[in-house]
Amino acid sequence: MSDDQAGDQAFRNDNPHNRWSEMTYGGALSFLRRRYSRDLTGVDVAVTGVPYDCAVTYRPGARLGPRAIRAASVQLAELKAFPFGFDPFKTLNVVDYGDCFLNPHDPLSIIEAITAHISEILAHGAFPLTFGGDHFITYPVLRAIARAHGPVALVHFDAHCDTWPDDGQEINHGTMFLRAKNEGLLDVEGSVQVGLRTYNDDSHGFEILSAPWVHREGSAATIEAIRERVGARKAYLTFDIDCLDPAFAPGTGTPVSGGLTPAQALEILRSLGNIDFVGMDVVEVAPAYDLSEVTAINAATLAHDFLCLLAEKKGAKRLPIGRL
Repeated sequence: MSDDQAGDQAFRNDNPHNRWSEMTYGGALSFLRRRYSRDLTGVDVAVTGVPYDCAVTYRPGARLGPRAIRAASVQLAELKAFPFGFDPFKTLNVVDYGDCFLNPHDPLSIIEAITAHISEILAHGAFPLTFGGDHFITYPVLRAIARAHGPVALVHFDAHCDTWPDDGQEINHGTMFLRAKNEGLLDVEGSVQVGLRTYNDDSHGFEILSAPWVHREGSAATIEAIRERVGARKAYLTFDIDCLDPAFAPGTGTPVSGGLTPAQALEILRSLGNIDFVGMDVVEVAPAYDLSEVTAINAATLAHDFLCLLAEKKGAKRLPIGRL
């Protein structure tokens, strides 16, 4: 390895399909050490952060989530992907697009700023992989997605339904999917919520696979139910990290006992590659409450494995070793 291929890939690597050795404990941080760039020419996936958490109803701090997820991705950038057995960057051109710039002192500007940021990514034909921030950020992302693709099925992993009563105006991370439904951003007949363990009097047409149901019926039944519900529709995947039990995701704003394990969540996600996803986010990582980066590591792994699904769609072949 030459000196010009050592360290700081985030700003030194000019080949999107190449990677080299880094000190996992040093160097410029980007997601999976991908190059920071706002040039989306030929880019397959643009990773971006939305550091916003003023819509929370309990503990703040998710504005620091994008930074934490990037930092937690360093070990995932070292080796071929498990259990896929390939380097996704040999197939995908992935850049770290940086963060959406927001003015937290002008709340009325937040929705349009996020929508415009994601719309710019979509306009260049890149797939938006977004890190929150609290879960409200998914609403303006969906506005951009719907403008580009029409109403989409929502595959929603969460402890909460996020469809409580909405007045169409307030910025609240517990109501925005009812607003998205009411505004025609979602194809509700194809939408599914996974891991819920809080109560709402009305499902609003979403299929709900509660956490107890997932525990009882297992990952295989959950995968089948999601695939059947979504079918051939275009879909958007949103993963609130509090879908995981607080034992595995303490670093979040509204933890609820009884959630999924990372093993369950990863097995389910790794089996959804045949769904026509047009965007994905991971939200609600709040590192101030985290323990040994466990929440951020789980979030980074979910995003990493989703990238591997996109790589497979573009032709990468799984080469597993051992009994999986």
